[in-house]
Amino acid sequence: MRTSVPKPISSAIANTFQQLGIGVKVRQYEMLDRWPSIVGEQIATIATAERIRDGKLFVRVNHPTWRNELVFLKKELVRKINSTMNQEIVKDIIFR
Repeated sequence: MRTSVPKPISSAIANTFQQLGIGVKVRQYEMLDRWPSIVGEQIATIATAERIRDGKLFVRVNHPTWRNELVFLKKELVRKINSTMNQEIVKDIIFR
């Protein structure tokens, strides 16, 4: 006879991802997908998150002036991304 409480399927999927060692990658791709809502419409229109590698987020910026502006906002953006994702996914941002 079963006495445990049923768990949501999302919890089971998350546990499976962790066991397979792909949980971090899934969260990274989720962050890339959520980039516009995390940074806001204004930044999302001029900067596109392309990939994450070794904790570094690579972002393509449309114009050099905006790239310089975003460098000044780097710490704030890293904090905002990690706070939104409830996990330290990004350690640094490389603007190109």
